Amino acid sequence: MNKQLWVGLGSVLILIAIGAYFWLRQAPQQPPPPAPVVSAAPIVAPPAPAPAEPAIRHPIDEAPSATPLPPIERADAFVKEQITGLLGAKRVKTHVRIENFVRSVVATVDNLARSLAPPRMWPIHPTPGRFNVETAGNERIISSKNAARYRPFVALAESVDTARAVALYKLLYPLFQRAYETLGYPGKHFNDRLVEVIDLLLETPIPSTPLKVELPEVQGPIKPSRPWLLYRFSDPALERLASGQKILLRVGRENEKRLKAKLVQIRKLIATEQVGRRTPGSG
Repeated sequence: MNKQLWVGLGSVLILIAIGAYFWLRQAPQQPPPPAPVVSAAPIVAPPAPAPAEPAIRHPIDEAPSATPLPPIERADAFVKEQITGLLGAKRVKTHVRIENFVRSVVATVDNLARSLAPPRMWPIHPTPGRFNVETAGNERIISSKNAARYRPFVALAESVDTARAVALYKLLYPLFQRAYETLGYPGKHFNDRLVEVIDLLLETPIPSTPLKVELPEVQGPIKPSRPWLLYRFSDPALERLASGQKILLRVGRENEKRLKAKLVQIRKLIATEQVGRRTPGSG
C-alpha cells in the first residue's frame, strides 16, 4: 500500500473517531434501569380480642344450706319438702307439679318471654275449666267469667310471703342455675333472665276495653276437638306479644294488676336496679 493511501485511510479513521466521540457526548443518556420493586409485606391486623364473658347484671346471694343440695335428677323430694314448708301440703298438692320442678321453672321462665310457653312444661297445674268468650255484635270478646277462673291462683300468689319465697329461691338457686345452663345457656346467669322476664311482664299493657279475639280458619275436614285453645287476639299488636304477656291479658284486667304488684315485690328482692326497660337484644 503506498504512502498516500495510508495517509488517506488514517485521516478517515481519525475523522470517524472524532465524530463518534462527539456523537456519544451529545446523545441522550439512557435512564438507568428501574430499581426492582419490593412488595411491602402485608400488614396483618392483630387478632380481635375474644369477647368478654357477659357481666352478671343481677347477682344473687345464694342462701347457705345446712345440707348439700341434691343433684337435679334427685331433687324432687327435697324441693317438695321446701315448698310444702312455704305453701302447705294442701296447696302444693292442688297447684304444684313437683316432678322435675326445677327444670320446669327454668324452662317456663325462659318461655314466658317467647312466643310459646307450653302448659305441659309449667311447674303448676293449669287453671281448671276452659277459656270463655262472649259475643258482642259480630265480634267475640274475652268473657268476664274467664277472670273468675284465675282468681284462686291470683289469691294464692298474693298470700305467699314474698320474702320467704325469695329466700327459698336463693336456697335452690344453684339448682336453677345448673338447669339453666343445661337448657342451652352455659355461662349465662339465670337470675338475670328472671329479672328480664319480670320486666317484660310488667310492660304488658292493661286493656281499657274488652279484648277482641277470633278463631283462625281451620283448613281440612278435621275440626279441632278443643277449639277454644286456638283463640287469638284480633289486634295484631297484641297477638305479637310474648306468651307471658298474653297470659296476663287473658286473666283479666284486675287479676293482671294484682299479679304485677306481686312481681314488683319479687323484683325488688332479686334485682340490683329499679324497674326499667329491658336491654335490647338480650335473652
